[in-house]
Amino acid sequence: MPTYNSPGVYLEPVFVKPEARLATGVPGFVGFADGVPNQPVSLHRKDEFVFSTPAHGFLAEAVAGFFDNGGTRCYVAIADGAPAVDPAAALAAAVESLGALTDLDLVAIPDAMALGDAGDREQVQRQAIGHCARHGNRLAILDAHPLSTPAQVLAQRARLTLGALEPVNAALYYPWIKVPRDGALRAIPPCGHVAGIYSRTDREVGVFKAPANQEVRSILDLDVPVDQDVQDQLNPEHVNCLRPFRGRGIRVWGARTLSRQPEWRYVNVRRLFLTLRRWIDLQMTWAAFEPNGPRLWVRINRELGAYLTRVWQEGGLAGRVAGEAFYVKCDAETNPPEVREAGQVVTEIGLAPSAPAEFVVVRIIHREAAVAS
Repeated sequence: MPTYNSPGVYLEPVFVKPEARLATGVPGFVGFADGVPNQPVSLHRKDEFVFSTPAHGFLAEAVAGFFDNGGTRCYVAIADGAPAVDPAAALAAAVESLGALTDLDLVAIPDAMALGDAGDREQVQRQAIGHCARHGNRLAILDAHPLSTPAQVLAQRARLTLGALEPVNAALYYPWIKVPRDGALRAIPPCGHVAGIYSRTDREVGVFKAPANQEVRSILDLDVPVDQDVQDQLNPEHVNCLRPFRGRGIRVWGARTLSRQPEWRYVNVRRLFLTLRRWIDLQMTWAAFEPNGPRLWVRINRELGAYLTRVWQEGGLAGRVAGEAFYVKCDAETNPPEVREAGQVVTEIGLAPSAPAEFVVVRIIHREAAVAS
């Protein structure tokens, strides 16, 4: 406290510690390269990727596609490429090395598609789905097999979720994309470019905006043509298509998860809830070991309410007023004596997420001409 000798008005600068910012749209890319296996490396620019990769791999193109499409930060987890190590097992181990990261919310495995056997590719993808389910704070961006027909990608979709616990924190994208390489076109899986669109959409609007109807940058073509008939087969089964549109480029034209539960149908709705969980993990650790009583309950209500109000004001929640968009309940009813004696504090949160306008219906009304008398 400074000492003042004369009466008057004095200005004192106060430096308020900013709230820790929750990063979203941060993927972990998994593939083969010459770096240290199973030790994720953070990248902030495309030219920071200095690893040598196998000729048949897709890791370098995926990372480049991420930054070309608006990504700002990612992790790279290198799988052990030693000859004695099973490639599928190496990729699965690299996926698990992402587990300790708290500022990551997407997982992509472009080099799963570099495996020669389709069964091995799907095994790695299923392990990524399981990884996201266990951690409960991230979503996997998965690729269809190369040159798949609609029937083949539907069969892949069914196998990926067979026996998986709901909700499935994953989205499947079809088809592969073509990028320039050494004066020719090379077909690669789309997960890196799609992850960049997730990041770009998060930054420009928020996680509550569907990462769709966005142009895929730095690509020249698709390896399989996709039209309305193809999408009519795939969209109801939650396969997200990339489609060309005259004068608008190639765009992501789907935003569905692989979950069968209707409430988790859309990528943005699922990610909104996953992000809320990450925010609580980051911002609410102060509540541990606090006296479990009304003062604690009021503070929990206040902090969660302030965060959800911001989400609602930004357009992430439906409702004309905040009370229609969400509620937070932490009081004596959610925390009866037996709950408090068990050392628990229980908070109930209800949200009304904004679903994307997936089907825009324009009704044209025809009326008979009025007869003048």
